Amino acid sequence: MIREATLSDISTMHDMIVELAVYEKEPDAVLAIPDDLQGALFGPAPALFAHVAEDEDGTVVGFALWFLNYSTWLGKHGIYLEDLYVKPEHRGAGYGVALLSTLASICLERGYGRLEWWVLDWNTPARDFYASIGAEALTEWIPYRVTGDSLTELAARSATR
Repeated sequence: MIREATLSDISTMHDMIVELAVYEKEPDAVLAIPDDLQGALFGPAPALFAHVAEDEDGTVVGFALWFLNYSTWLGKHGIYLEDLYVKPEHRGAGYGVALLSTLASICLERGYGRLEWWVLDWNTPARDFYASIGAEALTEWIPYRVTGDSLTELAARSATR
C-alpha cells in the first residue's frame, strides 16, 4: 500500500535516509535530524512531500521524498524525486514501482510535465531498475552544485554590489 507520509512516519523515514546514505557510501553525510524533516514536510509552508510504502502488516518499508520543479520549456511544473528507498529485504516486491507509479499518477492528475531524479553512476541495480520501467538516463546534462564555503563566497558577491 502506498500512502502520503504522516507525522508518525518521520522517525522511520529518517532512519531510511541514513540507510540510503550508507548504501550510497556517504555514511556521515546526513546532517538532517528528524525535526528538520518534520518541519519541511509538515511546517507552516511545506514545499517537500513524501509517500511511504507499507507491507501487508502495515510496516513502512520504503518511501519517496519529492518536491516540485518547473520547466520553462514545457511551461509546467514537474516532480523532482529527491529520494526513493526501499529496505533491501523488501526489494523486488513491487514497492519501488508502486511509489514511482504513484508519483507518475500525481503528475498526470495535476498536469505536471515530467517526473525526474538523479542516480549515482555506479548504482547499476538502480539504473537497471529505472530502465526497466521506461526511464531514460540524461547523459547530456551535467549537474552542478554550490555548497559550503563556495556558497558563502558566491552569496558575498551579491552583498558587494
